[in-house]
Amino acid sequence: MTIEHPTTELLKYILPRELATYFVFEKLEEQDNTLHFYLEEKNLIPEEYSSCRLESKGFHKAITLRDFPLRDRPVYLHVRRRRWLDLDSGTVVSRDWNAVAKGTLHTQEFASFLKELIGFIPDFGPLA
Repeated sequence: MTIEHPTTELLKYILPRELATYFVFEKLEEQDNTLHFYLEEKNLIPEEYSSCRLESKGFHKAITLRDFPLRDRPVYLHVRRRRWLDLDSGTVVSRDWNAVAKGTLHTQEFASFLKELIGFIPDFGPLA
């Protein structure tokens, strides 16, 4: 199998599936032994709005999520979600996604892992 864009292909195995599908990798930074992945949502109209006339209107403020560590380095995902203007109603819409565990700033998968491992999702400390 030939891989045309190895970085993008590799991220499919590292990032949560929803992020790898709907977001574009912008850059990776290492600061103080911590990895920071920066992602922007692709300009793909959400299925639930496929019958609407939408125009991309930039991004919401970035959110930062904690994800599984890589090679003993903490990982933070800086995610910019896209917003669209519905040209018929004048309302702003966004993709309905659930990559964030409710009440946390952890990815859904990482929060589930922590809850299974230690019985709860920590608010502070090295896993928070």
